[in-house]
Amino acid sequence: MGTWDIGPFDNDTAADFGGDLDGTAREEREAMIRSVLERAAGPVDFLGVYDGECAVAAAALVVAQHPGGDPVCSGHGPSEPLPELPADLRMLAVDALDQVVSNRSELAELWAEAVNWSKWRQDITRLRDVLDPPVPPQEEALFEI
Repeated sequence: MGTWDIGPFDNDTAADFGGDLDGTAREEREAMIRSVLERAAGPVDFLGVYDGECAVAAAALVVAQHPGGDPVCSGHGPSEPLPELPADLRMLAVDALDQVVSNRSELAELWAEAVNWSKWRQDITRLRDVLDPPVPPQEEALFEI
């Protein structure tokens, strides 16, 4: 894996994806992001590392436009502005991230062998939680009544 850090664009595949987005017409960028997320979120027996790395990068771009989301601050991500992404990409990104960390993911397998595995996993969880925040415990209790 050509990876130098744990960020969404800190690997060769995601950096290439960022460059590809920059080279794509503005009106086609949303479709490109959607396609990456659909490939990862769809039913697969095994999610390859390439699709997993692209899905994390695409999800980070969706998160960056969501309230509470961090901007993508990597020199390897897209440098051209993205159009406003539609709200339906949020849950698609959540589904893709769930697949990325599942036991059917080559990327998760590779990270499980790395020293920074827990930090990588925390970052994926943070991305997911921006898009689909967990229900706080006190609110859970209200729903059980």
